[in-house]
Amino acid sequence: MRRRSPSLAPKPRGSFFIWEKDLDEVLQTHSVFVNVSKGQVAKKEDLISAFGTDDQTEICKQILTKGEVQVSDKERHTQLEQMFRDIATIVADKCVNPETKRPYTVILIERAMKDIHYSVKTNKSTKQQALEVIKQLKEKMKIERAHMRLRFILPVNEGKKLKEKLKPLIKVIESEDYGQQLEIVCLIDPGCFREIDELIKKETKGKGSLEVLNLKDVEEGDEKFE
Repeated sequence: MRRRSPSLAPKPRGSFFIWEKDLDEVLQTHSVFVNVSKGQVAKKEDLISAFGTDDQTEICKQILTKGEVQVSDKERHTQLEQMFRDIATIVADKCVNPETKRPYTVILIERAMKDIHYSVKTNKSTKQQALEVIKQLKEKMKIERAHMRLRFILPVNEGKKLKEKLKPLIKVIESEDYGQQLEIVCLIDPGCFREIDELIKKETKGKGSLEVLNLKDVEEGDEKFE
């Protein structure tokens, strides 16, 4: 976020959380203005009346902690456009057409988001919103999160029983090999990875292993969007 001067009586159009502890990394000046564009600095008595102190550094901290940042229409529009594109980029990176296994381009996802009239929320992360967008797009087009390809190596004794527990979390079992150990290669929804990993560790008491073969099971080339 661009550095800006705090205002005594801001009229904000957007809200932001400021985590930077070094004020000099956030502010251009520690002065408090009544009107920044006109360069009108707040009077001492006004500061005491509004903040209970005339210590401008302390007042800056109060404004940054409890206040809201003034954002122009142009800045807000730019921010929303960037977030919109970031969301589309995340969706395109995570998803494929389930029939062809081909990924969609960012431009095509942006177009689809516009078609469903998706409105960016500045108080939510782009990752959270990308997951929301995926759910909404599923109602309008063929799209799903790209599957992960995993290999399980399980002790034979525990393996057969564990396989039944893993089945609801597996999309496709591509191969099974019974030898001294049970080896399974499969596709899963990325959202199930942690649960699968914890289940294998728990049920095999650390004797089983899980290997990620591919983060995304996709075909080469972009998917066309009609």
